[in-house]
Amino acid sequence: MQDPVTAELGVTPGKVIAVHVNYRSRAAQRGRSPEYGSYFLKATSSLSPDGAPVARPAGIELLGFEGEIALVIGTRAHRISPDEGWAHVGWVTASNDLGLHDLRYADRGANLRAKSGDGFTPIGPRFLPAAELDPAQLRIRTWVNGELAQSECTDDLIFPFADLVADLSRTSTLEPGDVILTGTPAGASVLRPGDVVEVEVDSVETERPATTGRLRTEVVEGPALPAHGAQPKVDDALRATAYGTEEPAATTELDPELAKKLASVAVATLSAQLRKRGLNNVHIDGVHAARPGSKFAGRARTLRYLPGREDLFTKHGAGLNAQKRAIESVRPGEVLVMEARGDNTSGTIGDILALRAQTRGAAAIVSDGGLRDSAVVAELDMPIFHAGAHPAVLGRRHVPWETDVAIGCGGTIVQPGDIVVGDDDGVLVIPPEHLDEVVDDAIEQERQEAFITEKVHSGHKIEGLYPLGEKWQAEYRKWLQDG
Repeated sequence: MQDPVTAELGVTPGKVIAVHVNYRSRAAQRGRSPEYGSYFLKATSSLSPDGAPVARPAGIELLGFEGEIALVIGTRAHRISPDEGWAHVGWVTASNDLGLHDLRYADRGANLRAKSGDGFTPIGPRFLPAAELDPAQLRIRTWVNGELAQSECTDDLIFPFADLVADLSRTSTLEPGDVILTGTPAGASVLRPGDVVEVEVDSVETERPATTGRLRTEVVEGPALPAHGAQPKVDDALRATAYGTEEPAATTELDPELAKKLASVAVATLSAQLRKRGLNNVHIDGVHAARPGSKFAGRARTLRYLPGREDLFTKHGAGLNAQKRAIESVRPGEVLVMEARGDNTSGTIGDILALRAQTRGAAAIVSDGGLRDSAVVAELDMPIFHAGAHPAVLGRRHVPWETDVAIGCGGTIVQPGDIVVGDDDGVLVIPPEHLDEVVDDAIEQERQEAFITEKVHSGHKIEGLYPLGEKWQAEYRKWLQDG
């Protein structure tokens, strides 16, 4: 069977090159972002047309899909600059970088066994002339059995298309017909026999709409692999990777002993200790607990909303948008902090997504925007702090924009990895480098205040007692010894 590039365009691909990670949403899901583009080759025999089935070999558990934008080189490129890169792209189309996760261990990184199988690169159905497209205004979407699984625009790319072409041309001459698979966004997962996966690339420019149409692939059961050579191997960690639920290797949970100390002191006491160190602008102002009595501590994950604009919400609000990516990537013990510019006239979180964050083990959610479904949310075990209840959905005021960046929430900066604590007095941010000494000094401060409280109850004046003066030091030490 003739490959679809040759059949449709009359140019024969000599190579198929794929990028490992190239969307910020995927990098956030993986917990790491590449400094440079990283690539692997797929055989040209893996190319298949729209409508051709793909076989999952019997005994294979994890056939993964990855919807991608494919570039087809139109003119020869050798050591070109990024400014010249897009001019060498002839066509743009949809593709699906299918792979057998069960065989990844055998040639990790190279992916030859896992991803070069016959029919493992469906491509098409229509090839759009690159000269008629703005590469920064494209969108990739993937559906599995009619349900949207992936949706992302090219403004989320780590390496723009022109940069990829230029980078690859530094060492390998790109010839007309060569195919570049440009990476997949978050949402890639696993297929089973009987599943139908569809991938579409379209332009989000309102003046020049264009679409590849949906590239359709049905999964069928194939014969088992021959007994010689590497055999399928699966464990729980691989399943998590394949299904898109993998966690970054580095833990973000607080040290248990430190977390216990934090839980023992009031936010007001921690605030006083930060003030002693010259840190006054660490309070997330204007937020309160959905359920009075809530208390939490954890490391920050961040989500940023921009002001609502209808065309941008159309692009950024659908599918696995930044809000949902943040929810689906939050890890046990983390606090998801949302910047909504203090605008509480639209919801930024509601009951279903809050419940999902709770089931993933999040320590809390903090938003300086509105809260929907406030009565239901108040019944959750996970603390949620917000700037006010509001029934309107996200799109009324906010566009979900990006995750894991420095944000401004309630008048203060929150960086990923900062320590965020909250109770009925409010929420504040502790820079990690100050955490140990702030917590220890806060514990000591509360010991002293317990002693002072006893003395005040006994009728003593506060002069020299609060704060604890020198004449009370000996009695305070004895009080500590007596327990």
